[in-house]
Amino acid sequence: MKITWFGHSAFRLEFGASVVMIDPFLTGNPAFGGDAEAASAGATHVLLTHGHGDHIGDTVAICKRTGAKLVTNYDLAMHLARKGVSALDPMNTGGTTDQGEFTVSLTQALHSSVEQDENGVSHCLGNPNGIVVTPKDKAEPVVYHMGDTDIFSDLALVDELYRPAVAMVPVGDRFTMGPRAAALSLKRFLPSVRLAIPCHYATFGLLLPDASGFVAEMQGANAKVVVPEKGVAFAP
Repeated sequence: MKITWFGHSAFRLEFGASVVMIDPFLTGNPAFGGDAEAASAGATHVLLTHGHGDHIGDTVAICKRTGAKLVTNYDLAMHLARKGVSALDPMNTGGTTDQGEFTVSLTQALHSSVEQDENGVSHCLGNPNGIVVTPKDKAEPVVYHMGDTDIFSDLALVDELYRPAVAMVPVGDRFTMGPRAAALSLKRFLPSVRLAIPCHYATFGLLLPDASGFVAEMQGANAKVVVPEKGVAFAP
């Protein structure tokens, strides 16, 4: 497997014949600054944790251009279908769907998921989720993108059910966990994770400017922290 981080919560997973984009906020992402089409080239799937614009990002454009299948909660999938996404596999919290080389499971997350229209009316886009990607090739790691969330004790059930080896962890504070809670979530509730990748920081001025606080809080943890270079693929 190769993992590429594009800033904020946007990731690309490549394994087998699958190219999986998660929360592909590329265009307009001040932490990205690259070529959105190149970053998503060859995408076979787009997975979304929730319906905020900084996570939906380029989903519609990617799906239209590449034919990638959108996998997300039912309400958000139907919303994006009305915007032109045609290949859909809607699901909901607790469910697992088969995507060929891997399965997708949606877990709980503590956040929100709405869109405000031009009239200022808020529309619910389903509940926020975490996403577990489980490759069928057992040589590949199980990947858990936590989405936008606070710490909660039932993360222990995610660990028990899915045994994730890699976790994308929001650490930027204000809208998600900060460094202390993010580190505690791994130390106390996710002992299977051996590689932690911080995300959802340094995108906007309201977020923490770097992941140093999380790195410090993870001292003594079982999981290794990798702060990847944006746009550069690495093997977990």
